[in-house]
Amino acid sequence: MIELKTEAEIAKMRAAGRLVAGILAELRPMVRPGVNLLDIEHRARELIADGGGVSCYWDYAPSFGRGPFRNVICLSLNDAVLHGLPHDVTLRDGDLLSLDIAVSLDGWVGDSAISVIAGTPRAEDVRLIRATEEALAAGIAAARPGGRIGDVSAAIAEVARAYGYTPNGEFGGHGVGRTMHEDEPAVPNIGRPGRGYPLRPGLTFAVEPWFAAGTSRIVYDPDGWTIRSADGSRTAHSEHTIAITPDGAEVLTAP
Repeated sequence: MIELKTEAEIAKMRAAGRLVAGILAELRPMVRPGVNLLDIEHRARELIADGGGVSCYWDYAPSFGRGPFRNVICLSLNDAVLHGLPHDVTLRDGDLLSLDIAVSLDGWVGDSAISVIAGTPRAEDVRLIRATEEALAAGIAAARPGGRIGDVSAAIAEVARAYGYTPNGEFGGHGVGRTMHEDEPAVPNIGRPGRGYPLRPGLTFAVEPWFAAGTSRIVYDPDGWTIRSADGSRTAHSEHTIAITPDGAEVLTAP
C-alpha cells in the first residue's frame, strides 16, 4: 500500500532530509588518504546523535543480508557500490568511496548518498561520478505529477547509456516515509516511459542511480551485504529523497 503524505508530513521529512544532508556535508571532507573507514562510521554516529536522529541502518535485517547491519552508514569502496560494511581499512590516494546514509527524525526518514574521491582523482572516476549525478538530476526532473515511475527510470537509464554504462535493474530507488524502505514504489534504474505507478502529489521516494564502469552484473562479499561489480571495475552511487508536489519534484535531502 502506498501512502501519500500530507504537507505536514512532508515538512517532517524535509527536516529529516536536512539532517541527512548536513551529515553528508560533514563527512565529505573526511574522505581523504589516511582516514580509516571506521573513523567515518564513528563520526556518523556522533552526528546522528547530535541531530536527535536515529539510524535506519542499525539492526536492519532484510532477506538479502547476513545478520543485522550493525553500523549507521554504508561505506562502499572502489568496486563496491551498495551496502558496504564499514571495516578497518585506511583510504589510499585515488580511492573512490560511496557514502549512503538514512536517518529517522521524529518518525520520518531522509535517505541520501554521495560518491567522493580520496586525494588525487582519476579522470575515469570523475566521469563515473558525474554520470550518476547527472542521472540523478535527470530522474528528478522526470518526476512530475501526471507522469509515471517509468519516466524516472527511463531518464536514469538514458544518461547511463549516453556515458557508455549499462544500468543494473536489481537495486534502485524505493519508497521512503515512516521507514527507510517502504513497500512501494520501487524505482529501478532502467524502465520504459509511461509505465509503472502514477506520480501524484504526496508521493515520496528515493531516486538512486548507481553505475559500474565495466558491467551491470554484481556479486556479493562473504559478509552477505557488500555488493560489488562482477568484473572489479569502479563504481559510483548518488541518491536523494524527493517528494512529488503539484509543481514537480522537491528534493528533501538537498545540501
